[in-house]
Amino acid sequence: MMPNVTMPDRKPAKSPAAKVPANVTAAVRRAAAYIDARQQDEADGPITLEELGRHCGLSPWHLQRQFKRVMGVTPRDYEESLRLARFKKGLRTGAGVAAATFDAGFGSSSRVYERAGAALGMTPASYASGGKGAAIRYALAPSTLGQVLVAATGKGLCRVEMGADADTLIEDLTAEFPEADSIDRDDRALGPYLAEILRRIAGKAPLAELPLDIRMTAFQRQVWQALAQIPTGETRSYGEVAASIGHPKAARAVGNTCGANPVAVAIPCHRVLRNDGAIGGYAWGSERKQALIAAESTSLTTHSRPAGKKRVTG
Repeated sequence: MMPNVTMPDRKPAKSPAAKVPANVTAAVRRAAAYIDARQQDEADGPITLEELGRHCGLSPWHLQRQFKRVMGVTPRDYEESLRLARFKKGLRTGAGVAAATFDAGFGSSSRVYERAGAALGMTPASYASGGKGAAIRYALAPSTLGQVLVAATGKGLCRVEMGADADTLIEDLTAEFPEADSIDRDDRALGPYLAEILRRIAGKAPLAELPLDIRMTAFQRQVWQALAQIPTGETRSYGEVAASIGHPKAARAVGNTCGANPVAVAIPCHRVLRNDGAIGGYAWGSERKQALIAAESTSLTTHSRPAGKKRVTG
């Protein structure tokens, strides 16, 4: 369970960087699509900035800078995230760690345990078990940010997702836990969880603590606990979070950990921005991240924070 600790000092939410010109955004989107296509074609060798630049019409230096502004990550990190997605898919389909490692293009088992292990929050072998033996219930509801799905075991929340289509969210949940004993919809039992998540999506301060049932590395635990201490309506940079946990040079690792968050809003990774104040990436879309920050900032000016919290049970 993530602690909810109120911090006495207050900082105003940072503003995102200036809007990127439409033609540059389009060029970056072409570069991202090119990376996607290369991954799907299973092309050998890394994609260089020069190659990407030729494809989208930007210089390598300009592409690197603008790609991060638009996508929230560098081209290399974006390519790595796609590789990780392929690796996860291979594990879930029973390919085995060695085969999934080769198919995803990680090159060596040591590299996959270093890179993918941190993002999965567990060893690849544990992830491959796919929630074996778990009885998972889920609930769905519409929100201002699209459909919201909350899923929980008997111990707590194991997934909180946002998306445009409810059926897709259910399919993704089933794919994420292929070895679960059962995955059943139960809106009544999970109603308290769902109500608390919807409250937070609306920008309101938490009324209750949400028990979590998620696996995490020691570093992820440090980061996610630090995020839980950021008050509603405030933001921090990746660098500030890294410094707060005693790892001032680990801003990128903090960003990766935010990207691996399986429970949207319950762990408020949306409150962490790039060091230059730009919105940065978000697993559920940068537009949702910006909307969450705006809602919390607005709510903060019209509502006072509750004095205490109870524990939600579902």
